[in-house]
Amino acid sequence: MSRAIMYTSFGEPDVLELQDIPEPHAGADEVRVRVAAAGLNPMDWMVASMPDVAAMFNITLPSGFGTDFAGIIDEVGLNVKDFHIGDRVFGGALGRAVADYIVLKVPSIEPLHHTPSGITDVIASALPIAGLTADAALSVIGVTSGDTVLIGGAAGGVGTFAVQLAKLTGATVIGTGSEDSFDYLHKLGAIPVTYGKGLADRVRKLAPNGVDAATVLVGTETIAVVLALGISPARISAIAAGPNPPGGVHPTGGAQASPGALDRITNAISSGKFIVPIAATFPIERTREAVTLQRGGHVHGKVVILNEIH
Repeated sequence: MSRAIMYTSFGEPDVLELQDIPEPHAGADEVRVRVAAAGLNPMDWMVASMPDVAAMFNITLPSGFGTDFAGIIDEVGLNVKDFHIGDRVFGGALGRAVADYIVLKVPSIEPLHHTPSGITDVIASALPIAGLTADAALSVIGVTSGDTVLIGGAAGGVGTFAVQLAKLTGATVIGTGSEDSFDYLHKLGAIPVTYGKGLADRVRKLAPNGVDAATVLVGTETIAVVLALGISPARISAIAAGPNPPGGVHPTGGAQASPGALDRITNAISSGKFIVPIAATFPIERTREAVTLQRGGHVHGKVVILNEIH
């Protein structure tokens, strides 16, 4: 037997249970990954608590939990050529990442990546969703050197990536957050500004020559503000505003990330130009606590589940 976080009904974190399940094994076109770490994302708890969101991803009950993971391959199918036993890997496995083992078809729509030496499993497990989503949010609006970019929700998981990716292009970044996130945003390279009433006026003071582009990473309220700043809808993206966000701005998500996005991020991490702050780690037995913390919305950086197989 092996273990996995499972749930049999949708709801609050207390529906998540660590269960014994039959140990999975790799088929001819598959690999098995022994999971060392699983990074949490808002999508994970939204899927587990909202049946309509789960249906969008074809998740049915009972289900496993989590998506992003990192670990080591310990079984390889006969037809697999590009991966070997002992390879360190990371990637996404929708609805089954927080577990002792994951079996993945190779290749598949859920790409598996080799983990570069020097990047820990904890860091690697935090990369896929946040990294791809942040890249997409910036790529669809064409952020380039010399731009001034406003990032709404800059201190969150995706925002942490978006700020640094925008800085790597040579853009100036203004990031919204609460006052207690200002030191964090400064460290990422952003000019912090408090969100809420009067945001447009505060941004105008910080950017007297105007703002060229914007991405809204939390909700929809900031969309009205960035439109009021005179930014063209063609240069505004939103990741959590549904398929038809207000004002004709670009709805986007990780599927629209530019080719090689994760490779660029891992290269930047390896060269010391990009950091992945880890706010907290929890053993798999305390997954409920980890999800509760992550859901609170005040975490600066990523929350990661660690798994030590007994």
